[in-house]
Amino acid sequence: MVLQHAWIASNILGPISLFAFGFQSNELPYTRQTTCMNLVLFLILLLISEIIGTIGGFGSSVLFVPLAQFFFDFQTVLALTGLLHVFSNTAKLILFYKTINWKLVLWLGTGSIALVVVGAWLTTRIDFIYAKTLLGFFLVAFSIYFLKNPEATLKPTKANLVWSGSLAGFMAGFIGTGGAIRGLALTAFQLPKNFFVGTSAAIDFGVDVARSVMYLNFGFLQNKFIGYIPLLILAAFGGSYLGKIILDKLRQDTFQRIVLYLILAIGLVMLIQEIQHFS
Repeated sequence: MVLQHAWIASNILGPISLFAFGFQSNELPYTRQTTCMNLVLFLILLLISEIIGTIGGFGSSVLFVPLAQFFFDFQTVLALTGLLHVFSNTAKLILFYKTINWKLVLWLGTGSIALVVVGAWLTTRIDFIYAKTLLGFFLVAFSIYFLKNPEATLKPTKANLVWSGSLAGFMAGFIGTGGAIRGLALTAFQLPKNFFVGTSAAIDFGVDVARSVMYLNFGFLQNKFIGYIPLLILAAFGGSYLGKIILDKLRQDTFQRIVLYLILAIGLVMLIQEIQHFS
């Protein structure tokens, strides 16, 4: 059963990972040498990340961060991810503003915003090389557990909201992605899909504004990469809109399983990437 779930997850993100590997360059500076093809490919990666992030409800960073590291150094990835999410969550707030559970935003968001500042600050102080490995194991283990036990959820308590929101915020600031942890917490409340996405976006918006300000203040975004900002805006609004169209056509039970399979797939991508990094 575990291998079956892993096989399904690999089929979800496998082609996207191969796409990124095929055009790996570690750095795509915005200069005359940057080809139109590279820009088109990067835009496609952004759009795919946004569409999947919208459908899953946990944002594009869980896909964008691992794949973007095939193109950029880690600090640039953090800066671009923060800005992408600010634009993306602005789009989602416009599209899903009627379906936001503000009580959940308060309980999940307060700890997230506080701890994202701590996580972002620590990126300039320590290099915890095993952070992504631990997160990858966490995502794989939890998603497989909930796929095998569909009736099981985290207890919908305020304590679980606070600790999961705080952990998600810290990981978002420190390694660039924590939305999947927040997604696991929100599944405990069995929110209708549009409420799930809208509530997650509202929480994420505060988190990403806070970390983006810190990343930019730390100088993570070099001038040569500023030209990518229009692509971030285009992908954020276009991907969010296309994702909402697809989301509206999904059944609730199908949506919940897609969320778990995406979390599993992202965990596997992180682990594979870390194995290659240390080999």
